[in-house]
Amino acid sequence: MNWLNKLERKFGRYAIPNLMYYIIILYGIGFVLDLFNPEFYYKYLCLDMGAVFHGQVWRLVTFIIEAPSDSLIFILFALHLYYMIGMELERAWGTFRFNVYFFSGVFFHILAALLVYIVTEISLPMSVWYLNMSLFFAFAALYPNVEFLLFLILPVKVKWLALLDGLYFAYGILQAFLPAYGGGMFGIMYKANAAAAFVSLLNFLIFFLGSRNLRPYSPGQVKRKREFKKNIRKASKPVNYGGGASHKCAVCGRTDLDDPSLEFRYCSKCNGNYEYCQEHLFTHTHVK
Repeated sequence: MNWLNKLERKFGRYAIPNLMYYIIILYGIGFVLDLFNPEFYYKYLCLDMGAVFHGQVWRLVTFIIEAPSDSLIFILFALHLYYMIGMELERAWGTFRFNVYFFSGVFFHILAALLVYIVTEISLPMSVWYLNMSLFFAFAALYPNVEFLLFLILPVKVKWLALLDGLYFAYGILQAFLPAYGGGMFGIMYKANAAAAFVSLLNFLIFFLGSRNLRPYSPGQVKRKREFKKNIRKASKPVNYGGGASHKCAVCGRTDLDDPSLEFRYCSKCNGNYEYCQEHLFTHTHVK
């Protein structure tokens, strides 16, 4: 069994559904903050390990709020693109796997900033730009032949855009080793970008190499998982079948009043909300 499946069995119930929706809201808040006070993020919210060690521990979370752009036109395009990619990845992988991919990228950013600070005592204000770009890598790995309209005109397959994305990552990492980019505050910023690019790429490689035999959920599987969760939510609500009964088997007609020890479950393979007792859950004929 894949290691992700093992983790999902233990911790899947803690995953955040529609995670990218909330991330997009955070980016929107970050954009508004940047409009009113461009320095606020770097003064109080960015991933500054020196400030974290002086008690500003909220920075370990708030650095995620950084907006992808300070341009109103580009931010609308970027947020729409990130939302679309994030939701597609969640539909393909499932909620838990997408949570793991995104939050492991966040963790690697924190770990890299921490190690650099411990070794050099330099705080690298690492951006989440490359973390977002790594979502595009994941999307391209799953759907390499999907076409995007470049400049809204030219159709280009995602795999070729991902290749350009990879060159962009490589250039970002290379900058940290070029003498022309090594001095002063700009040198620190280039090193921060290089570290962010490296850990985002590392997260992508670890996730995909560690789950190379993992296939995306098919549309049918996604539909069944949604219906199953929907049925579970309905099952948690009190239903009156008459006489005060809350559960009733669709095969034998017994209710929880007939035998309080009986357990009832909905079947995820039946077309509709059919509930069965423990004796008929695995033996009934599925309703199509």
